[in-house]
Amino acid sequence: MINSEFLKNLNNFQKEAVLHTSGPLLIVAGAGSGKTKVLTSRIANIVEKNLAFPNEILAVTFTNKAAREMQNRIGFILKKKAVGLPWLGTFHSICAKILRKHAKAVNLTQNFTIIDQDDQQRLIKNICKSKNIDIKKISPNFVLALINKWKNSGWYPKNVRISRGQTLEKNMLEVYKVYQEKLTDLNACDFGDLILHCVKIFEENQDINKIYSKKFKYILVDEYQDTNYIQSKWLKHLTLLHNNICCVGDDDQSIYSWRGAEIKNFLEFDKVYENTKIIRLEDNYRSTQNILNVASHLISYNENRLGKKLNSNKAEGEKIRLNCFRNGKDEAIGVSDIIENELKKKYSYNNIAILVRAIFQTREFEERFLKIGLPYRILGGTKFYERAEIKNCISYLRIIQHEKDDLAFERIINVPKRSIGESSFKQINEYARKNNLSLENASQNLIDQNSIKPKTKLGLLSFLNMIKKWRNDYSVKKINHVKLLQVILDESGYSASLKDKKDLENESRLENIKELLSAMKEFDNLESFLEHVSLATAIDQQWEGEKINLMTMHASKGLEFDAVFLPCWEEGMFPHQKSIDEKGQNGLEEERRLAYVGITRAKDLSFISFSLNRFYQGDWIDSLSSRFVDELPEKFIEKNNNLERDDQDFEFNQDIDNDNENFRSPGWIRYQKRLK
Repeated sequence: MINSEFLKNLNNFQKEAVLHTSGPLLIVAGAGSGKTKVLTSRIANIVEKNLAFPNEILAVTFTNKAAREMQNRIGFILKKKAVGLPWLGTFHSICAKILRKHAKAVNLTQNFTIIDQDDQQRLIKNICKSKNIDIKKISPNFVLALINKWKNSGWYPKNVRISRGQTLEKNMLEVYKVYQEKLTDLNACDFGDLILHCVKIFEENQDINKIYSKKFKYILVDEYQDTNYIQSKWLKHLTLLHNNICCVGDDDQSIYSWRGAEIKNFLEFDKVYENTKIIRLEDNYRSTQNILNVASHLISYNENRLGKKLNSNKAEGEKIRLNCFRNGKDEAIGVSDIIENELKKKYSYNNIAILVRAIFQTREFEERFLKIGLPYRILGGTKFYERAEIKNCISYLRIIQHEKDDLAFERIINVPKRSIGESSFKQINEYARKNNLSLENASQNLIDQNSIKPKTKLGLLSFLNMIKKWRNDYSVKKINHVKLLQVILDESGYSASLKDKKDLENESRLENIKELLSAMKEFDNLESFLEHVSLATAIDQQWEGEKINLMTMHASKGLEFDAVFLPCWEEGMFPHQKSIDEKGQNGLEEERRLAYVGITRAKDLSFISFSLNRFYQGDWIDSLSSRFVDELPEKFIEKNNNLERDDQDFEFNQDIDNDNENFRSPGWIRYQKRLK
């Protein structure tokens, strides 16, 4: 028997969405409006009223976690542990299931292999080598990203359209052709193929298309604003007969265009599906009204949206606080002071989050928290000093300072690639151990004895000579530690290796290295900086229990916290200049949607901040507050006094300026005690 209470727990609009069971339905679900509850209740209602058997319902999510949550909720409503929804899953899992049955139609057998990213990379590398494409300059990840983009657009190699003059894409198209041929030879496909092949099967085999369009009496799709072209096309093929498709999402939270998501799928849903009913879920169960007012006002500047007004089920709440700081360091100090002096008394650290536009922006907050002993975690990423490119840079610096630092030597001996393979390193390691030598000295001895393979010898000798030269630069020529790292990055070829590979991941790595150079300028010499890194990571390892959450705004989607900080709202940083340069107005609107997502993560308190100056890429720059700051509604914003002052009169509670402990944060006091 169905849990009769489930309909009573729905508001009128949620109930309408659940009970509307005829024809296409678009549910515009605002942040925190209970969209998962609606989807699960809708499926339960369909099953309970015998409108369809469970195996006649197709429910599509973007993650396995969301699918499991939906399954469990439906089981609870229907009072059954296993309702038996065989067609509840992700786009890829469902397409794989269909493809297994009809693999022959795309020249595969039923037992085809789905290759993972590592397999994809190896295959691309081999193809590039055969076509004399330098993978040091064009990363396999870049090639795969381009292939995925074409597949998301519904293009097999023969369908790809390349603009005149796009030589690089022409070359990559040749790789794509061979890549698809190899996959067929291997009886394999990648994740992009799962949907692409299904669409091809439906288009070329109307009888198969009819089987599934007849089978699925009801189709439900979660997070529809995140779908790409080929996913929307696949869904359209499945609605030929019954046309009972229900899509849930929020156009104001469409932030993944860089992954292929197309917001127009959502905005033009009623054009694709005639007689669409649109229901807006505008009652928010997460945030205070003031938070929603600010978010709604900001997003109203976007032109490409369906529009809605969010109403809170909670109190009006506190105004969003807008804080101006002198620089990035002061911003980190200000945030930590608010956490320790205000929030710590009310909230668990687990329910406090700092959301940044780019991952490198966590560094100053990490530095501050490490200094004063505030525990934190990075969600959806790695802590600053644990990132591979940062550890590589620090290893280079460590080997300059200590020639016996074998761990540092081992890490960077082949970074970037110097033709020093595993067998050669094993030879060096064994010689060092037998003769009680450092790896560096062992390498030099083996070269002197001519005991290393010629190609390896060249790479190793070049590496050792560079180390000697850099040590001389630092100890004799007395170049400072910041300049030293810049020289190392240039002369080692490490910077070039990251720049040459056209890869979003490498762009992020370069940003992190620039932030490292900024961090180093805060220390007098190499020794003090390396000591700081060692102590910082040691402190971090001691933390257990509750931690403050640091993450990008992209990573925060779907999450919620009691209090949220949104720092670094400066023009060029946020909205990100690259997004505007590449996508124009569309890019700006997506950045604004990202701001909307960030603000609506907060349940009770939200803090937005910017700095007048920022140490960026090794230099001080004057900052302008983000245009989004100007778009915030004055009525629901509380500004700090600094926003009304001239720069000359600017003051803030600085750790370094005031010796009176009565004015210091608890963290500052802990730090002073630790020093003593």
